[in-house]
Amino acid sequence: MGDLEKFLHNDDIQVPSLIRIAIAHYQFESIHPFLEGNGRIGRLMIPLFLVSEGLLDKPLLYLSAFFESRKGLYYDNLTLVRIKNNMLQWLKYFLTGIEQTSAQTVQALSEILSLKTEVEKEIHTNFGRRSISSYKLLNELFKNPVTTVEQAALTCELSFKAANDLVGLFATKGILKELTGQSRNRIYVFEPYLNIFDSQSGSEAHP
Repeated sequence: MGDLEKFLHNDDIQVPSLIRIAIAHYQFESIHPFLEGNGRIGRLMIPLFLVSEGLLDKPLLYLSAFFESRKGLYYDNLTLVRIKNNMLQWLKYFLTGIEQTSAQTVQALSEILSLKTEVEKEIHTNFGRRSISSYKLLNELFKNPVTTVEQAALTCELSFKAANDLVGLFATKGILKELTGQSRNRIYVFEPYLNIFDSQSGSEAHP
């Protein structure tokens, strides 16, 4: 692990950052230093390293869906390095993941901005005196897409009844969806927002 850390931060090695983190990810998974959580940590290393290198402003590039979509292919490419020293195939696979995931991330961000504009227009046009509270709730939903009436009341500084009416209006407009089917302790999700991420998770990796 000490050698891996030195490799990541050795400025004397003229290796492009994407190649460096591809090699480091393989090495980390081979070392497998922890009893559990190695996969999550190994995947998390990728965006954090790219942020530290200045290639990303924020850690928005996650390869988990790419790796998980065809997990056997992921392990096959790792194994090729171990048994046949085929690092080139692993690099091709990893960079394909970077390319596909980057395109999907850009698409998702574009859809999120469009959704925000669409809902804000709906609020401006149809929510009347509730508009100010509605904007507060909407902004919170982009941070945490799961809410309750109690949480909405805190976010918008409203009474329970006013928050309940506001959440009900969001549900009527299709912005929120109630999950429990109960009359009390209801839980709501920002379904149009979550659907964007669901649509991005079905892509398959290619060698």
